Amino acid sequence: MNPAYSLEAPRTEVYVGDCRKVLYYGIDARPDLIFADPPFNWDMPYDQWKDEMPRDEYLQFTYEWLDACAFKLADNGALWVNIPDDTAAEIVMHLKAIGLMLINWCIWHYRFGQYTNSRFIASKTHLLYFGRPTPRTWNPDDILVPSDRASKYNDPRTQNTENPGLRVPLDVWYGEGFSRIQGNNRERRPLHPNQLPERLLERIIRACTDPGGLVLDPFLGSGTTCVVARALGRRSIGIEYSPTYAISAFKRIQDGPVRSSKETPHA
Repeated sequence: MNPAYSLEAPRTEVYVGDCRKVLYYGIDARPDLIFADPPFNWDMPYDQWKDEMPRDEYLQFTYEWLDACAFKLADNGALWVNIPDDTAAEIVMHLKAIGLMLINWCIWHYRFGQYTNSRFIASKTHLLYFGRPTPRTWNPDDILVPSDRASKYNDPRTQNTENPGLRVPLDVWYGEGFSRIQGNNRERRPLHPNQLPERLLERIIRACTDPGGLVLDPFLGSGTTCVVARALGRRSIGIEYSPTYAISAFKRIQDGPVRSSKETPHA
């Protein structure tokens, strides 16, 4: 099995097909980071993908692609899954059962949830960060942000640290560059109903890989993971079920990121 599209320097590959088959039979490398933003089974119009499976079928599909990701993950690697409330618990329990360790249960909070008056409006997804119980790649100095204690309260204790006035981000992510990609957002790409912000992937890739490392996204979608990985000097592999989406994602990968990491340092 060969990639449908590829670029060099750094090597970037896009495969078209079911990620479960591609992971087992198409890829020999072991990624340092796997980031998965799977279909939520919310009946979204994902081209050829059926996004309204019976619940049992959806969970079986979920466990199968999780197993494939865990099978490929490097010993020092990180597996991140972006998922809403209704499936987060099942994913955590499954990954723990197959021997992975929960490192962080982060929250991606955004201000534009889908309107409803039947319950509280959902304004978050869960960013589940798993690894093996072995030493892992972790680069905290690459993702530091201003400490509220320093910037808001002028606490002198924050100046007596290795990185004065800075700290590792909290486990709730929000703010500039982390909003949902709405229709008027400059990152917005046509065709794709669901798109993650570049800044979110930048934080994860910087934290969990070194330059030259390998990043894999089993649900490439609009291509954000490979776009950001390439901009940061990481090799990457994207897998996309839809041939139409794969073409669109590859064009975006060629275009490069919209945002620059220099726009809002330490944000």
